[in-house]
Amino acid sequence: MRSLKDWSGLAAKGFAMGSADLVPGVSGGTIAFITGIYDELISTIAGLGIDTLKDLFKGGLKLVWTKYNLSFLAVLGLGLISAVIILSGSIHWLQIEYPTELRAFFFGLVLASAPVLSREVKSNTVRKYLIILLGVLIALTITSLPPAVQSNSPVFLTISGAIAICAMLLPGISGSFILLILGAYTPVITALSNFDILRIGAFAVGALIGLLTFSRVLSRILKNHHSTTIALLTGFLLGSLHVIWPWKRQIEMLYTHSDGREEWLLGNILPNSTPNEFILIIASVTIGALIVTALDRFSRI
Repeated sequence: MRSLKDWSGLAAKGFAMGSADLVPGVSGGTIAFITGIYDELISTIAGLGIDTLKDLFKGGLKLVWTKYNLSFLAVLGLGLISAVIILSGSIHWLQIEYPTELRAFFFGLVLASAPVLSREVKSNTVRKYLIILLGVLIALTITSLPPAVQSNSPVFLTISGAIAICAMLLPGISGSFILLILGAYTPVITALSNFDILRIGAFAVGALIGLLTFSRVLSRILKNHHSTTIALLTGFLLGSLHVIWPWKRQIEMLYTHSDGREEWLLGNILPNSTPNEFILIIASVTIGALIVTALDRFSRI
């Protein structure tokens, strides 16, 4: 039974997940892992399905709410949605005015998360490190793919929604970044801004199908092969670091937002900051790493 303090902490974790999802290249699944709610999140989502509807008609909302741990999802979702509403403007401003420092903060956060996750793998065998290396290679491959040709076909958006939501459940792989690779990012943003019910609905259906399907697969894998899965996900985290490497250069313009802002495909470069800028970037990395360290120590206490 969770106390009021526990529920408040859960809402704060949802808020942190929502904050991370606002930044391309960062996954809310990473925050779920850091804060120790990942297994419960996956198992709770995986438990939803046709049986949930049957129990709703037979036993009512109270039975379903308790049996399927819906309080957990509701409080976590409330925190997540609150972050999107409250911080979307601030994160958007930081992405425009201080993109390097923002990436540096999340770089430190993700970098410090890897050893925290790796600790969950009890053995220190060669196999563990080979699996981590495999995860790194998979993440590098996925996040290095060139953006695809854009399409706003409802069928395409349904498929994209299913794939993107799967990515969002995995630490280290950003759902928004996957949409960018698929060529669905702009059509989805356009549909939301124009309130295009058909295309928003198509994307939502795909996301729901992907969420219910992939969460069950992931839950089963975590249950039967926990250490191996954690090692692979640790590799995903490490492999995603190049996406949020602070220093970037513009390679190719992808599209122009409705407000005239240009979205570019970025590539990594060596540090080229002034001494003062470099100190600020290192400080941002350090703050991100310290936050993860503090959360880890608090969760263990």
